[in-house]
Amino acid sequence: NVLICGESGTGKELIAQSIHNASYGKDGPFVAINYSALPKELIGSELFGYAEGAFTGAKKGGNIGKFEQANHGTIFLDEIAEMPLDMQSILLRVIEERVVTRLGSNQVQPIDVRIIAATNRDLQKCIIEGTFRMDLYYRLNVIRIDTVALRNHIDDLPLLLDFYVKSMNQMLDKNIQGFSKQAVDCLMKYS
Repeated sequence: NVLICGESGTGKELIAQSIHNASYGKDGPFVAINYSALPKELIGSELFGYAEGAFTGAKKGGNIGKFEQANHGTIFLDEIAEMPLDMQSILLRVIEERVVTRLGSNQVQPIDVRIIAATNRDLQKCIIEGTFRMDLYYRLNVIRIDTVALRNHIDDLPLLLDFYVKSMNQMLDKNIQGFSKQAVDCLMKYS
């Protein structure tokens, strides 16, 4: 399991996709779920799926969850600090047992999935505040990657600008020579 920590906009999902693309499961699916974009009531059914008749409005035949979709690949759990405590205990069990049970079912489904989680929050502070489980933190934090904002390594900016000019020239069949000194200076001063 991998935990990627860093500010918003520092490329956490890009790192997760790179890990997936370099892994043994690269031919399997990469499934991303963002907890901050999901209503809390839907997290369980999204992650673990549900059986037919599990609740009012459930699809005929039920529905597979993100873990089953990611089988033999990678699941990316973005904004993991936003996961409700009751779902954290279920996720912990999935990590330990490597099986999922759809909501409203008692049938277990084995899964083989790499778990990559990401957050822009301090999970150790969340543990102290009682909003994140310590045991889940240690299960997710097997390998930790801390991303750094570009403002903290601003000397890389000219290299990035050069890379993107070349990429865009190739993609758009253009011949842009680069950025003016004034434009680069302005960008280098921008926090």
